[in-house]
Amino acid sequence: MKQIRKFAWTLFWLAASGCCALTLALAGAQNARTVLSTQSGAALLGMQPSDALAGLTVAIDAGHGGYDGGAVGRKSRVQEKELNLDVAMCLRQLLRAQGAQVIMTRAGDYSLCDENPPIRKKLQDMQRRASLVVQGKADLLLSIHMNEYTSGSQAGPQVFHRKGCPAGQALAGLLQSAMDEELTPRRRRGISTGDFYMLELGIPSALVECGFLSNAQEEGLLRDAGYRARIARAICQGVLAWSAQAERPVPLPAKPH
Repeated sequence: MKQIRKFAWTLFWLAASGCCALTLALAGAQNARTVLSTQSGAALLGMQPSDALAGLTVAIDAGHGGYDGGAVGRKSRVQEKELNLDVAMCLRQLLRAQGAQVIMTRAGDYSLCDENPPIRKKLQDMQRRASLVVQGKADLLLSIHMNEYTSGSQAGPQVFHRKGCPAGQALAGLLQSAMDEELTPRRRRGISTGDFYMLELGIPSALVECGFLSNAQEEGLLRDAGYRARIARAICQGVLAWSAQAERPVPLPAKPH
């Protein structure tokens, strides 16, 4: 019986790993449509479909993209933008299976800025991402990133929120707890504040650093599609916990940019 359970568990993670990687590979060719249905994809990732998030609109911001590759793996040279998008696409599938409406700031390998804008490329990219979130009337924003540091010793996922924002702090805490429980990192970092453009839009928001590409062991984990699927599942669990609150804290007003 133990061998049967072990074999079944192995099959589950093989399926989960393939789900995210296949979704990313075919996103551009099929206009970012997932290959599996929302419900079957969620089941493969170990979550049963429900309507728990019905009425909630979640914006997912896959950090970087296009000319902006973000952090780079020390050993593999993998670019952060690729991993961010894969986690974001998996998360979109899971959130939809729970009844949420989802807005993506990008669903492929591109930035949102012009080739030669009158302002800095990064600023225009951020402004256009923010516009998608605001115009889509998102109730919640999740920005997905990978971390790096000069020293290879730093590790562990960490969630950031806007300083002084009760809603952001509460959301970040729930996301951090879900990630720590799901990923069981050797170091539990705790939430922190950050001066990030996308966290200042006047809605509950959090920036999720999924792990360190500058840490050799964690780089290997982040390159594994099954591990990225677990990250997406943990973030979804955090959103479910947020939605289940009897009273949700109020966010700070949007910051003029």
